Amino acid sequence: MTTVFIFHGVNGSPDENWFPWLKTKLQKTGITAIVPRFPSPDHPELTGWLDHLKQYEPLPDCKSILVGHSLGSALALRILERRTEPVKATFLVAPVWGVMKNKFDPLMMSFTAAPYDWKKIKKNAGEIHIINSDNDPYITLEKTEALASNLGSNVTLIGNGGHFNAAAGFTEFPQLLNMIQESYK
Repeated sequence: MTTVFIFHGVNGSPDENWFPWLKTKLQKTGITAIVPRFPSPDHPELTGWLDHLKQYEPLPDCKSILVGHSLGSALALRILERRTEPVKATFLVAPVWGVMKNKFDPLMMSFTAAPYDWKKIKKNAGEIHIINSDNDPYITLEKTEALASNLGSNVTLIGNGGHFNAAAGFTEFPQLLNMIQESYK
């Protein structure tokens, strides 16, 4: 049975953006969807968020799909570094990784400051999908392309998507749903 984990970002929650919509759509097809409510989203700490995920063990497993939005993408990368077996697929939406050179950097350092083990991440990520917008106010296209290069992947570029949040009109995300459904067929 496939389980999809959807990870929110800084100042986020499972109740915002397209997360509730995606969870409902996946559940209607028989897929288990989990959107954790991470502690202290206004002051996130990697160790606290990883500890929070322990309640779902032994998941994620080799049939799981990870979906990270913004800082949730950095969390997904850190999870993949720690795994001993690959997940089925990884979707990184408006992905944060490394120093982003924006006002949120100080809040994200526990996730982004340390170097990444790209070899281990690639080994454990399964099918990799990176999605960004041509007008994201926080994530530059160059930064996303560098991530894709590190992962040996490509960027799916969506026009006028902003940061893929409710402020940019993203309370639904059919394109992402279709991509996820394709990965578990």
